[in-house]
Amino acid sequence: MSWKNQSGGPWGSGPRGPWGNGPSSNGPTPPDIEDIIRRSQDQLRTMLPGSFGAKGVILVLILIIAGWLLSGFYRVQPDEQGVVLRFGKFIGITQPGLNYHLPYPIETVLTPKVTRVNRIDIGMRVAEEPRRGATMRDVPEESLMLTGDENIVDVDFSVFWVISNAEQYLFNVQNPEGTIKAVAESAMREVIGRTDIQPVLTGARQNIETAVQELMQRTLDQYSAGVRVTQVQLQKVDPPGEVIDAFRDVQAARADAERAQNEAQTYANRVLPEARGEASRIENAAQAYRERTVVEARGQAARFLSIYDEYLKAKDVTRERMYLETMERVLGGVDKIIVDPGTGQQGGSGILPVLPLNEMLNRKPAASTTQGGQR
Repeated sequence: MSWKNQSGGPWGSGPRGPWGNGPSSNGPTPPDIEDIIRRSQDQLRTMLPGSFGAKGVILVLILIIAGWLLSGFYRVQPDEQGVVLRFGKFIGITQPGLNYHLPYPIETVLTPKVTRVNRIDIGMRVAEEPRRGATMRDVPEESLMLTGDENIVDVDFSVFWVISNAEQYLFNVQNPEGTIKAVAESAMREVIGRTDIQPVLTGARQNIETAVQELMQRTLDQYSAGVRVTQVQLQKVDPPGEVIDAFRDVQAARADAERAQNEAQTYANRVLPEARGEASRIENAAQAYRERTVVEARGQAARFLSIYDEYLKAKDVTRERMYLETMERVLGGVDKIIVDPGTGQQGGSGILPVLPLNEMLNRKPAASTTQGGQR
């Protein structure tokens, strides 16, 4: 058909289609493509000189259409995913690189960053000040929580998350960041609400972080939010500012009590093994003494019985032998002189007085030592 045809198309004047005037509708009617082309043609005719002609108009239209088709090329960055929408409806995901979609308004593309780790702070805000730089501002309405033993604790924490499903992230939740923040605060309040204040302030930080992360992930999966929580990090866990000094005193007293208990336990661990070892040594010595005494008594009893048997066989010989053995045992270690009374001369004892050589020899070392000291 001729581009100068002003009759409204091949089906007569006015916005008519091949089926007449078209179906009636109470809502707005879609724009007619031919009417748009006709208006564009009229505008070009008024702008271009008369000698340009119909061929020039066609060339311009071809360039416009070519530019419109080329506008469908787009690039997806390495940390992004392309979410292609056709008339607002999701149709697919494109990977990083150069891709193509039907030009606007037929298809559009959203490119959320799916590998970037996002952070949400709860209970605190980072405020930028011109002179002081970045400062931390507390938000009590988010951080004050009730513990399981009905105490109040001030908890500031951060949540790190990434997009795990771009389609769910874009279309299932209207405000993803607000939802994640609300879920994080709710999960933290639930975990703190079933925990006593003492573990919260001391050694249960890791358990609390893990429990909050797992509870958040389950809740977000139920919402099909397309978000994966990578970490929950407690920044500050303190009692309220009004009573923090009293809590610190209590913590110091508990630390002293634990230190005293540890010292007592260390002393007990050192003393008890020593006492057990000493008791074992005494028991072993008593056992050895008992066995030795019993053995000696049995030996003496056996010796007595053997001597008694010999005594019955020869009483005089045995009696004399026992006498001699006794005297040998008694006088064996004594310096002695045995004098036969029958050897003395008449009127004398028969003994020649001599120097006490044995006593002099025994006293000589002591005398020499004394003289050496006097010198």
